[in-house]
Amino acid sequence: MKKKLIAGNWKMNGSLASNEVLLHAVLDGMAQRPPACDVAVAAPAPYLAQVQALTAGSPLAVAAQDVSAHEAGAYTGEVSAAMLKEFSVRYVLVGHSERRQYHHETDALVAIKAQRALAAGITPIVCLGETMQEREAGLTEAVVKRQLAAVIHLNGHCISEIVVAYEPVWAIGTGLTATPEQAQEVHAVLRSQLAAATEHAGRIRLLYGGSMNAANAAALLAQPDIDGGLIGGASLKAPDFLQIIASAK
Repeated sequence: MKKKLIAGNWKMNGSLASNEVLLHAVLDGMAQRPPACDVAVAAPAPYLAQVQALTAGSPLAVAAQDVSAHEAGAYTGEVSAAMLKEFSVRYVLVGHSERRQYHHETDALVAIKAQRALAAGITPIVCLGETMQEREAGLTEAVVKRQLAAVIHLNGHCISEIVVAYEPVWAIGTGLTATPEQAQEVHAVLRSQLAAATEHAGRIRLLYGGSMNAANAAALLAQPDIDGGLIGGASLKAPDFLQIIASAK
Protein backbone atom coordinates (compact mmCIF):
# COMPACT_ATOMS: atom_id res chain seq x y z
CA MET A 1 0.00 0.00 0.00
CA LYS A 2 1.43 3.36 -1.02
CA LYS A 3 2.14 6.02 1.58
CA LYS A 4 0.27 9.28 1.44
CA LEU A 5 2.26 12.41 0.60
CA ILE A 6 1.93 15.78 2.32
CA ALA A 7 3.79 18.49 0.41
CA GLY A 8 4.03 22.05 1.68
CA ASN A 9 4.22 24.85 -0.89
CA TRP A 10 5.76 27.96 0.66
CA LYS A 11 5.08 29.98 -2.51
CA MET A 12 6.98 33.32 -2.45
CA ASN A 13 7.34 33.43 1.31
CA GLY A 14 10.18 32.98 3.76
CA SER A 15 13.56 34.32 4.80
CA LEU A 16 16.75 32.66 6.00
CA ALA A 17 15.77 33.32 9.61
CA SER A 18 12.10 32.34 9.41
CA ASN A 19 12.85 29.24 7.31
CA GLU A 20 15.23 27.95 9.96
CA VAL A 21 12.69 28.45 12.74
CA LEU A 22 9.93 26.79 10.72
CA LEU A 23 12.01 23.80 9.64
CA HIS A 24 13.37 23.18 13.12
CA ALA A 25 9.81 23.18 14.48
CA VAL A 26 8.57 20.81 11.76
CA LEU A 27 11.53 18.46 12.14
CA ASP A 28 11.17 18.44 15.94
CA GLY A 29 7.48 17.62 15.58
CA MET A 30 8.20 14.82 13.12
CA ALA A 31 10.84 13.39 15.47
CA GLN A 32 8.39 13.35 18.37
CA ARG A 33 5.63 11.84 16.26
CA PRO A 34 7.10 10.01 13.27
CA PRO A 35 4.75 10.45 10.30
CA ALA A 36 3.01 7.57 8.60
CA CYS A 37 3.22 9.52 5.32
CA ASP A 38 5.93 11.02 3.15
CA VAL A 39 6.52 14.74 3.71
CA ALA A 40 8.10 17.42 1.52
CA VAL A 41 8.43 21.20 1.45
CA ALA A 42 8.64 23.23 -1.76
CA ALA A 43 10.80 26.26 -1.06
CA PRO A 44 11.64 29.24 -3.28
CA ALA A 45 14.73 28.53 -5.38
CA PRO A 46 17.13 30.82 -3.43
CA TYR A 47 16.43 28.82 -0.26
CA LEU A 48 16.91 25.31 -1.66
CA ALA A 49 20.50 25.10 -0.41
CA GLN A 50 19.41 26.13 3.08
CA VAL A 51 16.54 23.61 3.12
CA GLN A 52 18.88 20.90 1.80
CA ALA A 53 21.33 21.58 4.64
CA LEU A 54 18.71 21.76 7.38
CA THR A 55 16.84 18.62 6.31
CA ALA A 56 19.86 16.42 5.49
CA GLY A 57 19.42 12.96 7.01
CA SER A 58 15.80 13.66 7.96
CA PRO A 59 12.58 12.21 6.50
CA LEU A 60 11.63 15.65 5.17
CA ALA A 61 12.14 15.77 1.39
CA VAL A 62 13.16 18.85 -0.56
CA ALA A 63 10.85 20.08 -3.32
CA ALA A 64 11.11 22.96 -5.79
CA GLN A 65 8.29 25.17 -7.00
CA ASP A 66 9.11 25.16 -10.70
CA VAL A 67 11.58 23.85 -13.28
CA SER A 68 12.65 25.07 -16.69
CA ALA A 69 11.44 23.38 -19.86
CA HIS A 70 15.02 23.74 -21.13
CA GLU A 71 18.04 21.65 -20.21
CA ALA A 72 20.61 24.49 -20.38
CA GLY A 73 21.49 27.59 -22.33
CA ALA A 74 20.66 31.26 -22.71
CA TYR A 75 17.51 31.31 -20.59
CA THR A 76 18.16 34.01 -18.00
CA GLY A 77 16.36 33.41 -14.74
CA GLU A 78 15.48 29.79 -15.51
CA VAL A 79 16.48 26.86 -13.29
CA SER A 80 17.05 23.46 -14.92
CA ALA A 81 16.15 20.06 -13.56
CA ALA A 82 19.85 19.14 -13.42
CA MET A 83 20.50 22.17 -11.21
CA LEU A 84 17.65 21.21 -8.88
CA LYS A 85 19.01 17.66 -8.65
CA GLU A 86 22.28 19.00 -7.23
CA PHE A 87 20.33 20.34 -4.25
CA SER A 88 18.77 16.96 -3.43
CA VAL A 89 15.42 18.04 -4.84
CA ARG A 90 13.11 15.02 -4.88
CA TYR A 91 9.89 16.65 -6.08
CA VAL A 92 9.05 19.69 -8.21
CA LEU A 93 5.74 21.41 -8.79
CA VAL A 94 4.77 21.82 -12.44
CA GLY A 95 1.71 23.59 -13.75
CA HIS A 96 0.65 25.23 -10.50
CA SER A 97 -2.41 27.37 -11.18
CA GLU A 98 -0.46 30.51 -10.32
CA ARG A 99 2.11 29.62 -13.00
CA ARG A 100 -0.67 28.88 -15.50
CA GLN A 101 -2.47 32.13 -14.66
CA TYR A 102 0.32 34.67 -14.15
CA HIS A 103 2.95 33.19 -16.47
CA HIS A 104 0.56 31.86 -19.11
CA GLU A 105 1.88 28.31 -18.94
CA THR A 106 0.10 26.01 -21.37
CA ASP A 107 -0.76 22.34 -20.98
CA ALA A 108 1.99 21.53 -23.49
CA LEU A 109 4.62 23.49 -21.55
CA VAL A 110 3.60 21.81 -18.30
CA ALA A 111 4.00 18.41 -19.97
CA ILE A 112 7.51 19.30 -21.13
CA LYS A 113 8.45 20.45 -17.63
CA ALA A 114 7.23 17.14 -16.22
CA GLN A 115 9.34 15.37 -18.83
CA ARG A 116 12.46 17.35 -17.85
CA ALA A 117 11.94 16.53 -14.19
CA LEU A 118 11.47 12.81 -14.85
CA ALA A 119 14.60 12.71 -17.02
CA ALA A 120 16.60 14.11 -14.11
CA GLY A 121 15.19 11.63 -11.62
CA ILE A 122 12.91 14.18 -9.95
CA THR A 123 9.24 13.42 -9.35
CA PRO A 124 6.98 16.08 -10.88
CA ILE A 125 3.88 17.03 -8.92
CA VAL A 126 1.59 17.88 -11.82
CA CYS A 127 -1.01 20.44 -10.76
CA LEU A 128 -4.47 20.49 -12.36
CA GLY A 129 -7.65 22.38 -11.65
CA GLU A 130 -10.59 24.39 -12.90
CA THR A 131 -11.64 27.98 -12.26
CA MET A 132 -14.95 28.88 -10.65
CA GLN A 133 -16.27 29.95 -14.05
CA GLU A 134 -15.36 26.57 -15.53
CA ARG A 135 -16.93 24.70 -12.60
CA GLU A 136 -20.17 26.68 -12.88
CA ALA A 137 -20.24 25.91 -16.61
CA GLY A 138 -20.00 22.19 -15.87
CA LEU A 139 -16.53 21.93 -17.39
CA THR A 140 -14.58 20.59 -14.39
CA GLU A 141 -14.10 17.09 -15.76
CA ALA A 142 -13.24 18.28 -19.27
CA VAL A 143 -10.66 20.78 -17.99
CA VAL A 144 -8.77 18.45 -15.66
CA LYS A 145 -8.81 15.59 -18.18
CA ARG A 146 -7.42 17.90 -20.87
CA GLN A 147 -4.65 19.10 -18.56
CA LEU A 148 -3.69 15.56 -17.55
CA ALA A 149 -3.96 14.22 -21.10
CA ALA A 150 -1.15 16.52 -22.25
CA VAL A 151 1.18 15.08 -19.61
CA ILE A 152 0.17 11.51 -20.35
CA HIS A 153 0.66 11.98 -24.10
CA LEU A 154 4.21 13.32 -23.78
CA ASN A 155 5.42 11.10 -20.94
CA GLY A 156 3.84 7.79 -21.94
CA HIS A 157 5.55 4.88 -20.19
CA CYS A 158 6.91 7.16 -17.43
CA ILE A 159 3.48 8.39 -16.39
CA SER A 160 3.34 6.04 -13.39
CA GLU A 161 6.28 7.99 -11.89
CA ILE A 162 4.40 11.28 -11.50
CA VAL A 163 2.32 12.70 -8.67
CA VAL A 164 -0.91 14.51 -9.56
CA ALA A 165 -2.31 17.37 -7.49
CA TYR A 166 -5.91 18.46 -8.04
CA GLU A 167 -6.16 22.08 -6.97
CA PRO A 168 -9.42 23.78 -7.90
CA VAL A 169 -8.37 27.34 -8.71
CA TRP A 170 -11.43 28.72 -6.95
CA ALA A 171 -10.26 27.13 -3.69
CA ILE A 172 -6.67 28.40 -3.66
CA GLY A 173 -6.01 31.19 -1.18
CA THR A 174 -9.72 32.00 -1.05
CA GLY A 175 -10.66 30.13 2.09
CA LEU A 176 -13.09 28.09 -0.02
CA THR A 177 -12.54 24.35 -0.12
CA ALA A 178 -14.08 21.61 -2.19
CA THR A 179 -16.12 19.30 0.01
CA PRO A 180 -14.56 15.87 0.52
CA GLU A 181 -17.21 14.50 -1.85
CA GLN A 182 -16.48 17.11 -4.54
CA ALA A 183 -12.76 16.46 -4.30
CA GLN A 184 -13.22 12.68 -4.39
CA GLU A 185 -15.41 12.95 -7.48
CA VAL A 186 -12.64 14.68 -9.44
CA HIS A 187 -9.93 12.39 -8.04
CA ALA A 188 -11.95 9.37 -9.21
CA VAL A 189 -12.10 10.86 -12.72
CA LEU A 190 -8.33 11.37 -12.73
CA ARG A 191 -7.70 7.86 -11.39
CA SER A 192 -9.84 6.40 -14.17
CA GLN A 193 -7.98 8.43 -16.79
CA LEU A 194 -4.63 7.24 -15.44
CA ALA A 195 -5.87 3.64 -15.35
CA ALA A 196 -6.56 3.87 -19.06
CA ALA A 197 -2.99 5.04 -19.64
CA THR A 198 -1.00 2.68 -17.41
CA GLU A 199 -1.48 -0.59 -15.58
CA HIS A 200 0.36 1.01 -12.66
CA ALA A 201 -2.21 3.74 -12.04
CA GLY A 202 -2.82 2.44 -8.54
CA ARG A 203 0.61 3.53 -7.39
CA ILE A 204 0.23 7.11 -8.63
CA ARG A 205 -0.49 9.45 -5.73
CA LEU A 206 -3.31 11.96 -6.21
CA LEU A 207 -3.09 14.96 -3.89
CA TYR A 208 -5.77 17.50 -3.07
CA GLY A 209 -4.49 21.06 -3.15
CA GLY A 210 -7.27 23.55 -2.55
CA SER A 211 -6.99 25.19 0.88
CA MET A 212 -6.41 21.97 2.82
CA ASN A 213 -5.83 22.91 6.43
CA ALA A 214 -5.65 21.44 9.91
CA ALA A 215 -9.44 21.55 10.28
CA ASN A 216 -10.45 19.79 7.06
CA ALA A 217 -7.44 17.55 6.32
CA ALA A 218 -8.71 14.42 8.04
CA ALA A 219 -12.03 14.41 6.17
CA LEU A 220 -10.36 15.01 2.81
CA LEU A 221 -7.64 12.43 3.39
CA ALA A 222 -10.25 9.81 4.32
CA GLN A 223 -11.52 9.75 0.73
CA PRO A 224 -10.53 6.63 -1.22
CA ASP A 225 -8.75 8.41 -4.08
CA ILE A 226 -7.10 11.23 -2.11
CA ASP A 227 -3.53 10.16 -1.40
CA GLY A 228 -2.27 13.32 0.27
CA GLY A 229 -2.28 17.07 0.12
CA LEU A 230 -0.50 20.01 -1.48
CA ILE A 231 -0.55 22.52 1.35
CA GLY A 232 -0.22 26.28 0.87
CA GLY A 233 -0.63 28.73 3.75
CA ALA A 234 -0.92 26.06 6.43
CA SER A 235 2.57 24.78 5.58
CA LEU A 236 4.02 28.06 6.88
CA LYS A 237 2.66 27.35 10.36
CA ALA A 238 4.44 24.42 11.99
CA PRO A 239 1.58 23.35 14.32
CA ASP A 240 -0.94 23.35 11.45
CA PHE A 241 1.41 21.55 9.06
CA LEU A 242 2.20 18.92 11.69
CA GLN A 243 -1.49 18.36 12.37
CA ILE A 244 -2.13 17.78 8.66
CA ILE A 245 0.81 15.35 8.54
CA ALA A 246 -0.65 13.49 11.52
CA SER A 247 -3.97 13.22 9.66
CA ALA A 248 -2.33 11.39 6.77
CA LYS A 249 -2.48 7.76 7.88
